[in-house]
Amino acid sequence: METKFIFVAGGVMSGIGKGVTVSSTARILKDYGFRVTAVKIDPYLNVDAGTMNPTEHGEVFVTDDGCECDQDVGNYERFLDENIYKDNYMTSGLVYKSVIDRERNLGYAGKCVQIIPHITDEVENRLMKVAKKQKADFVLVEIGGTVGEYENLLFLETGRIMKLKMPGHVLFLLVSYFPIPDMIGEMKTKPTQHAVRALNYAGIQPDIIIARSTQPLDEIRKNKVSIFCNLDVKDVISAPDFKGSIYEIPVNFEKDNLGKRILEKLGIKSRSKKSNKWDLMVKNIKSAAKPVKIGIVGKYFGTGDFTLADSYLSVIEAVKHAAWSLKRKPEITWLSAENYEKDPAVLEELKNFDGVIVPGGFGKRGVEGKIAAIKYVRENNIPFLGLCYGLQLAVVEFARNACGLEDAHTSEVNPDTSRPVICTMPDQLVNIKEKRMGGSMRLGEYKCKLTPQATSYKLYAKSLISERHRHRYEVNNHYRLKLEKEGMLVAGTHPIRTNGRLGRPTSNGTGPQKNLIEIIEIPEHKFFVATQFHPEFKSRPLTPHPLFVGLIKSASGVKI
Repeated sequence: METKFIFVAGGVMSGIGKGVTVSSTARILKDYGFRVTAVKIDPYLNVDAGTMNPTEHGEVFVTDDGCECDQDVGNYERFLDENIYKDNYMTSGLVYKSVIDRERNLGYAGKCVQIIPHITDEVENRLMKVAKKQKADFVLVEIGGTVGEYENLLFLETGRIMKLKMPGHVLFLLVSYFPIPDMIGEMKTKPTQHAVRALNYAGIQPDIIIARSTQPLDEIRKNKVSIFCNLDVKDVISAPDFKGSIYEIPVNFEKDNLGKRILEKLGIKSRSKKSNKWDLMVKNIKSAAKPVKIGIVGKYFGTGDFTLADSYLSVIEAVKHAAWSLKRKPEITWLSAENYEKDPAVLEELKNFDGVIVPGGFGKRGVEGKIAAIKYVRENNIPFLGLCYGLQLAVVEFARNACGLEDAHTSEVNPDTSRPVICTMPDQLVNIKEKRMGGSMRLGEYKCKLTPQATSYKLYAKSLISERHRHRYEVNNHYRLKLEKEGMLVAGTHPIRTNGRLGRPTSNGTGPQKNLIEIIEIPEHKFFVATQFHPEFKSRPLTPHPLFVGLIKSASGVKI
């Protein structure tokens, strides 16, 4: 079977679920037995997502091969239960940079380089590379933004050209919003009609419309969309909001036979599902009833008068995966680190939670509040999981309050501290000095050797693991003996190599590495585990991450 491409664009407004639509469609096709992958295209001029503010853009997801990308790539991995790599992510900035670099190297043999065909060719070549490298039957391509914006026109144009060149191999899905204004009380189709017209202006007719709304589409609305948008009524797929989990969406899509409609339109013989693992998982999610209360102490969820969860999307999903696997219903609460700085008495609210997480982050805002929260959960034996910055601040807290190093701090926040228990990684000093910040952190998958007596070792059930990183600072090994003497266990370290330099290991496991502290624990505590890496990036609903499972077990009163 030659690769089929499904382009997914958004209509009316952003944030309506293109990424989850791509993920759900990919899951459906995978369950039919096809090899499926997904690509995210962001219209930004940023080369990658690494320099974007998480409050504005959402979480920066990191792949095994170190790509800092959009959070939708995380959903692709979670739904497909497969790794996605850097080839599957591109931005306008990356595409333009590639073309300009090639032009500077005479790669176009003196031609006048233009947006069409050279930019569109670059996009097409990248998509074809993904298809070939991953031997995919289907490549789903999510085009960021909303139709009608000039920023994503070149990507729509790429899809139009590919459909012209590859008849029978390309489909267009439009994910569009159907509002129900309170003052009218009726679902309106006109905004979607305008979105389809905007797509028509780009020379594209959608093959299928995914109708997002607070309620399911009725037959009247489906028929209206069919007539005014030039579609068979069977190609209008209802996608109402779910009070449950996003993982129910593939099941809902199949009620309108989305998978079979795609196969029919591409001339592929219909087939029965080859796997029902996903359906069984959804049933287990729905049956989870006993609550487990988890507090997340962060600072990237406030935007004006609204609270957003996107900054910690992978953390949230990892908590859910672990809770559902133990038949628990997760109840997640956002806790502001800055509130703990303003009024320490607010820390008492932490007693209301079965477990507490301090996730990753950067900068000094809210740091003392996070440190205060870590001290409280440590002293009150509340199950705790620290992630990246959460580990670093747990080390600062322990150094100050258990080791008597009152000036202990991270050099990221206080470069002049006399006790830099968290310090700049040596190879990062030049990057910081010369402001080479984009794509220059310790990124992607690295090995970690576990200590046999550690809780982490029990949870992973093996001695050598691989996890994903995104940081510039590390635990200062100068203070390791002092920390261990006062009761902290170094539960995992990055293996030592002979040359001692920091770097990514080669595929055969040799090459430059360094003895970095990756996991710390406090053995006398009910559950106190913190990691320098980001375990949330590897958690999936079908395969929950063991450390999050450990947190939920402990939070549920189960001894590990």
